[in-house]
Amino acid sequence: MSEQASSVEETVEKKPPGLRKDLVVLMKVRLNVFVLLTTFFGFLLASKGAGLDLVLLAHTLVGTALAAFGSSAFNQLMEVDLDARMKRTADRPLPSRRMDPVFAFGLGWMLSAAGIIHLAVKVGTMPSVLAAVTVGIYVFVYTPMKRWSSANTLVGAIPGAIPPMIGWTAVPDHGLDGGAAFLFALLFLWQLPHFVAISWLCREEYEEAGYRMWSNGDVSGRRCGLLSAVFSLFLAGLPVWPWLAGWTPGLPGHIALGAGVLLGLVMAAFSGRFMRDGERSSFRRLFLFTLLYLPLELGLLAFAWG
Repeated sequence: MSEQASSVEETVEKKPPGLRKDLVVLMKVRLNVFVLLTTFFGFLLASKGAGLDLVLLAHTLVGTALAAFGSSAFNQLMEVDLDARMKRTADRPLPSRRMDPVFAFGLGWMLSAAGIIHLAVKVGTMPSVLAAVTVGIYVFVYTPMKRWSSANTLVGAIPGAIPPMIGWTAVPDHGLDGGAAFLFALLFLWQLPHFVAISWLCREEYEEAGYRMWSNGDVSGRRCGLLSAVFSLFLAGLPVWPWLAGWTPGLPGHIALGAGVLLGLVMAAFSGRFMRDGERSSFRRLFLFTLLYLPLELGLLAFAWG
């Protein structure tokens, strides 16, 4: 009986995913939920005091989602050979040959174009331009750069930091001003310790596949821990910006300032601990804290933004 059950389980485990699941993986839907959340956050802050235009918000999210899904498809098309070498990505639809690359290319092109055009027609010129810039940097600069320079982490943080600017500039009378620059800086700096932690935790797979990362050869973790600590300290100082600019006035602003600085210092402390002991568990704690940091910091800003 147990052998029969085991046989059934093996059959279930070996059954390939259907087209719907393959499309979800190709478009990186789970990852792009984060993109939509930060786009919404930018839209929310820019709408403070004027009320949310739900129709405009829906068009902003639809256009951003389409562009993000399309760029994810292009990214996987360009990394088929590298994905095939890594255990965690080898079963993606393209390296596993379950999906025709021509179909993936057509889908990526259609989604990217639809997203950029949708933003231009239904939202505005600047959000559309920002979406096009995001797709361009992600696909044509960051993705190929991963093969030849470890600075790809810095470049890759740029498209990751633009979505809240799309949300911000989607609101009438908001452009590439100080608020947009602050949102870009926040997401840019947050991604660096977050992705440094991921790259160190997966460094063996990255090295074997041929990616050039800061974590390559950093067995002790000292280099990655130091980089994370430096980026976290910059992040700790960032809440001073909206406070000095008067965007987070009164007592809520003081609370957001103090708590924001504290969150950044805690992240720096996690980084420093790893740098000292080089334990995998320490870097995992840093990674988990980066996941906790962002919703807490965004919540503080939403609470205090005037």
